[in-house]
Amino acid sequence: MCELCGSAHHRLSRRGLMVGAGAALAATAVPSARLWAAEPPAEGANAISPDAALQRIMEGNARYAANAPNERDFSAGRAARAGAQFPIAAILSCSDSRVVPDLVFDQSPGDLFVVRLAGNFLDDDGLASLEYAVKFLGAPLLMVVGHTNCGAVAAAVKVVMERAVLPGHLPELIKAIEPAVIAAHARHPSDLVAAAIEENVKLNVKRMYDDEPILSEALAAKKIGAYGGVYDIATGKVNLLS
Repeated sequence: MCELCGSAHHRLSRRGLMVGAGAALAATAVPSARLWAAEPPAEGANAISPDAALQRIMEGNARYAANAPNERDFSAGRAARAGAQFPIAAILSCSDSRVVPDLVFDQSPGDLFVVRLAGNFLDDDGLASLEYAVKFLGAPLLMVVGHTNCGAVAAAVKVVMERAVLPGHLPELIKAIEPAVIAAHARHPSDLVAAAIEENVKLNVKRMYDDEPILSEALAAKKIGAYGGVYDIATGKVNLLS
C-alpha cells in the first residue's frame, strides 16, 4: 500500500472511530434524557396530600422543639434509597449553619428535598430545583423557611436604611432581599429586621405561585401546597405565616 493510501486509510479510520464514539455517547445519553422526561411514580411513598405532608413535618417540628425526636437507624433503607427518592416536601431555607431542615422537621433521609441559600430567596436556579422536586419527584408540599436573627436580612436592612456598602458578590445577594426590607419598612414595625424576615418569606412564597408553568399550574390545581414559616432559633419552633 502506498504511503498516500495508508495515510488516507488512517484518516478514514480515525473518522470512523469518532463517528462511532459520537453514536455511543448519544446512545448513553438517551436513558438520562428519558429520566428527566418521565412523570413521577403515581403511587410513590410521597403520594400524600399537601395537608398530610404539612401535618407530618409540623408534627416533626413539635418533636424537635420538645427535644423528643424519633429514634432512627440511618442505615435502614439506604439500599432502597439508592434507586429512587420520594420527598414529601421541598424546602427553601437559609444556609445558616443553625438551620438544618432535616433536624428542624425531624425527618429521615429522603423525606425532604432542600434548597439552601443565604437569605432563603428564590433565584432562577432555586426555582428550577423546586420545579424538579414537584415535576419529577412528586413532592406534594413546598415551604419557604426563614429564621430569626438572619444575618443576610439584617445586612439588607443596613444597605437599604444606612446605604452600607458590602464587598465581593454580597451586593448581588442583598439586592434580592431588598424588596422585603422595603415592604416591611412601609409597615413601620418596631423591629424592622424581624418584619423583613417575614416579608422575605411571604414574597418568596408568592414567587412560587407566580412561577409558570410548573409550580403555578400545580398550585392552581391543588396538586401541591405552598407555605411559609419562620424558624425560631432559640425555641426550635417553626411558626407558619398566614
